[in-house]
Amino acid sequence: MSNRFDARFYQRFYMNPRTRVTSREEMARRGRMVAALVQQLELPVKRILDAGCGLGWFREPLLATFPKATYVGLEVSEHLCREHGWVHESLAKYRPRAAFDLIVCYDVMQYLSDREATQAMANLARLARGALYFHAPTQEDWRDNADRDTSDSDINLRGASWYRSRLERHFEHAGCGVHVRRGVAWGQWELERSG
Repeated sequence: MSNRFDARFYQRFYMNPRTRVTSREEMARRGRMVAALVQQLELPVKRILDAGCGLGWFREPLLATFPKATYVGLEVSEHLCREHGWVHESLAKYRPRAAFDLIVCYDVMQYLSDREATQAMANLARLARGALYFHAPTQEDWRDNADRDTSDSDINLRGASWYRSRLERHFEHAGCGVHVRRGVAWGQWELERSG
């Protein structure tokens, strides 16, 4: 799979303004939103894992909010690991020595088989000791939200309930895709909670 994510893939889906699915600016806004919510929940952040970090567009906004944190970029693309120095490993198999206070897992799971995605979801629970920002396009998103002209269609789509059922085993949803590890103390007013 790592050969799939070569320079052409990132040029098409991230760099070319006519064919990109997102932009650096959009990812910076998303990163600031995640950081602001985690900060509002008063969760300490010393170690950040960007699982499937791609070009690393979450790095700058997260470290701007948590400047003393250590950032680890995890990526299967050999091309990007050579270019940016990311850790070359699959989220399904990654076994670091220590857990992370904040994990970002954005648009990774759709590239994994059901077996690998199940392993990766379980691994997220093992790796998280604080907050997880999780996003993956679902069957519902593909039907209702995705821009199919710019989105990669060579993916594995699952229903939102597939992801929610696995997340709910280990996390509480705090809103905007941010989940907090069960057992971690965090405060949120009742009407700020999702669901």
